[in-house]
Amino acid sequence: VQLQASGGGLVQPGGSLKLSCAASGSAFSINLMGWYRQAPGKQRELVAAITGGGTANYADFVKGRFTISRDNAKNTVYLQMNSLKPEDTAVYYCNALATTRHYWGQGTQVTVSS
Repeated sequence: VQLQASGGGLVQPGGSLKLSCAASGSAFSINLMGWYRQAPGKQRELVAAITGGGTANYADFVKGRFTISRDNAKNTVYLQMNSLKPEDTAVYYCNALATTRHYWGQGTQVTVSS
């Protein structure tokens, strides 16, 4: 499984960004997809995850602001990020769980700053 993420960038506080992550290879074996993030000096943390059936889970710090969605036909997962805060600044990584193995995308930088 290969994951290609895109959509990061620089945005002002209160702004929005949408991340995308397209899976290829043995994408048929993927059951769970999600987004993690890692800020400088901090551990990587789960942001949101979604099953193939569309059940989503969110970290408390993004509930009500971020929305994860998935297009199974395109093997693509999205993360709509609204009301962004400076503390959301991090490298965001796409993740896929296929059978018992985790796969990671290359990471995309999100910077929230005025």
